[in-house]
Amino acid sequence: MRDQFPFAVARVTRRWRKMLDERLKDLGVTQARWSTMVYLEKGGEGLTQRELASLMAIENPTLVRLLDSLEQQGLIERRPCPNDRRARRLHLTDAGRAFMNDLSGRAEVLREEMLEGISDEEIECTVKVFHKILENAEKQK
Repeated sequence: MRDQFPFAVARVTRRWRKMLDERLKDLGVTQARWSTMVYLEKGGEGLTQRELASLMAIENPTLVRLLDSLEQQGLIERRPCPNDRRARRLHLTDAGRAFMNDLSGRAEVLREEMLEGISDEEIECTVKVFHKILENAEKQK
């Protein structure tokens, strides 16, 4: 079973992304853009690009492309950082916050469909296992 674990996680992740992309397609948003907005909303607005990239565990150039597209859609804005003239703070716009309601609703429906028949206890145990795996990975750095 242990040898199948990474492949199972990867399959679930790919399936989630694909299904969410399909559900968000008519809004012109991908799973990657949605998750960027979620991190901004949950992680606290006013994060720098570097802080957001670290939270999302992605490279800065990848994040820049996502942010550029979200900014072009009017969903986020970059504001000057008062402490560091080189840095920009990221904020959802009013349109971005309103958009998040629809996006989050669609993601919640998909999440419930995918977790159908799985108890809260099973989900809690799985999340704890993932946290432990991430802790182990951090020790390997």
